[in-house]
Amino acid sequence: MAKKVVKEFPGWLYGVLFVLFDAVGVAALQIGVSESATRVQLSNNMWLTGWGFVGKMFTSANFVAVLNLILWGVLYVILLMLTNRFWVATPIFLAVTFIVAVIEHFKVSIRYEAILPSDLNFLKADAGNLMSFMPSGAQWTILIAVAAFAAFVALFVFLNRLDARHGRLFRGSDKRSRSVNAIARLLLILLPGLFFTLYSMQVSTVGSWAKTFATVMGDKPSMWDSVYDAQRNGPLVAFTRQLNPKVMVKPDDYSEETMKQVAARYTKEAKKINAKRSANMTDSTVIYVLSESFSDPSRVPGLKVNKDSMPKIREIKQNTTSGLMLSSGYGGGTANLEYMGLSGLSMANFDSSLTSPYQQLVPSEHWTPTINQMWGAAKNSIGLHPYESSMYSRATNYKKFGFSHFYTLTGPDVISHQDKLDDSPYVSDEATYKSTLEQVKKTKSNQFLQVITMQNHMPYHKWYKHNDFKATSTTDKPLKDDERESIETYQKGASLTDDATADFLAELDKLGKPVTVVFYGDHLPGIYSSASADDGNSLALHQTDYFIWSNKASGTQGNKIGNADYSSPNFFVAQAAEHMDAKVSPYLAFLTEMHSKISAMEPPVVNNIQGWDRIPEGQNIYLNAKGEPMAEEDFDAEIKQLLADYKLIQYDITTGKNYLKDTSFMDLP
Repeated sequence: MAKKVVKEFPGWLYGVLFVLFDAVGVAALQIGVSESATRVQLSNNMWLTGWGFVGKMFTSANFVAVLNLILWGVLYVILLMLTNRFWVATPIFLAVTFIVAVIEHFKVSIRYEAILPSDLNFLKADAGNLMSFMPSGAQWTILIAVAAFAAFVALFVFLNRLDARHGRLFRGSDKRSRSVNAIARLLLILLPGLFFTLYSMQVSTVGSWAKTFATVMGDKPSMWDSVYDAQRNGPLVAFTRQLNPKVMVKPDDYSEETMKQVAARYTKEAKKINAKRSANMTDSTVIYVLSESFSDPSRVPGLKVNKDSMPKIREIKQNTTSGLMLSSGYGGGTANLEYMGLSGLSMANFDSSLTSPYQQLVPSEHWTPTINQMWGAAKNSIGLHPYESSMYSRATNYKKFGFSHFYTLTGPDVISHQDKLDDSPYVSDEATYKSTLEQVKKTKSNQFLQVITMQNHMPYHKWYKHNDFKATSTTDKPLKDDERESIETYQKGASLTDDATADFLAELDKLGKPVTVVFYGDHLPGIYSSASADDGNSLALHQTDYFIWSNKASGTQGNKIGNADYSSPNFFVAQAAEHMDAKVSPYLAFLTEMHSKISAMEPPVVNNIQGWDRIPEGQNIYLNAKGEPMAEEDFDAEIKQLLADYKLIQYDITTGKNYLKDTSFMDLP
């Protein structure tokens, strides 16, 4: 009987198999994040086939799938060169891929959040608790993954027997050949490794070759939702983008001695301010209300509305501290405004590469001072948001900020009222305010409450019955049907917010304990396509309404502080302290001084719906007390000193050595 001849696999076949198994790895990762979103219609369906992810190449010339193949393939090449055995490296490669995909699936199932770089810290600190994060039915997912891997291993064993080379990629019997092969393998480890490292280090930096390459390949960051981002762009692309964001340029004079001087300077300023004030901020309950997309449609250039959608809030504004807030977002970017409000820091000071502090900065910070911490114990800090807790990674970040509870639709603390209006898909502001009132009334202690509403979130599709709001164009171009429908639906929603907010304040007015509310719209809705076509409307499309109001029990109802016509959220805490006649910390003293010279500040803005690419050039937006843009070259020495101090403070807190942490800079008197 003739002996069966086993032939060597040719090099080109290894190449084909490399691409095939690389694609299997990418597909496995896509399946790992294939959980359906409950709030958005995803642009593609990755379940099993992942055709939508691949199909974008043909439908919209988006090659992000190829980018994932390249990045995952680079790691595959390194493993192949380390082992020099195709049939050894490939099962290791797929084993790692399947493990990561299963972990992705579990995390998405439990928390609706993809794997983030900050999870690596969790693995180091809490690896022993990983089993507690396994969802029900996890054994079936594991069994399916094990079965799939076993099938591949069987295939590899079979192919290894067919292959006379047994997967050996570099061969050579003599000393010279072995030396050449060793050098070649070393180069094929170092060069791909260098590429992957440099890509990961630079892909989040605006203007870098890696960022440009990723953008050309089709990467469209969607960091407000880590799962959607991973589904849209691939888990590895989304993950590497957050590995090394450029936070800030280190100030030349940054040092421990410099920061001590800064702390001393504003400690002195705080004493001056406090000599004229009689109250303590934490003797009141303070409620921050971030009203989703709330703004005044009547201020939109080129738009005529048939009636006022915010008469009650307009009246409230006339009788308390109020004005217009400069927003860095248009149609999105909520968490950035929220971050500035809670931290007192400004997006204008960050590098343009830092597009989302909640995802790119907060998870890795060692010190995260936020204003709620002034109220002491965590039990005094409450967050409420009638939506998913994973949005913008809030659940993780709020815990780090020191909130004891964060009430959402998905828990673990579930918000009590979840009523919706007519056909709207979102919880109403009225319901959100009811949940907030319950928390305020639950204790006699004073608290800080962070409330983020959802009622007026996009889209806007004739949600409300009996809507008599009408919008028309004042230009020679009439509104298109879809734009008009969105605006009129939004107007009705804004009027419902107007009623609910007035009722909320009326209920707070009945309480026997002092309460102050800081209310603001985070950005305009991204529905004004006619107005946004004109770059001259940029400033108007980035101004929302805000007010600071106190109830009767506070003793400061009706207060109207100076320089309030324009502001930005980083100044709200200092303004609230002034409105309440409350003593300040050196940090709040600094913000008070900063706001006295620059009323509002934000990074460069455009009329585009908020994406996650900051504008790489252009001056920050600075407004004076009249709302007029200020040019940096016209700043006097005092303003330049304040801005320099601001950057020093922000650098020290976010990415520096936290020298201020060991001072009393954040401490109230």
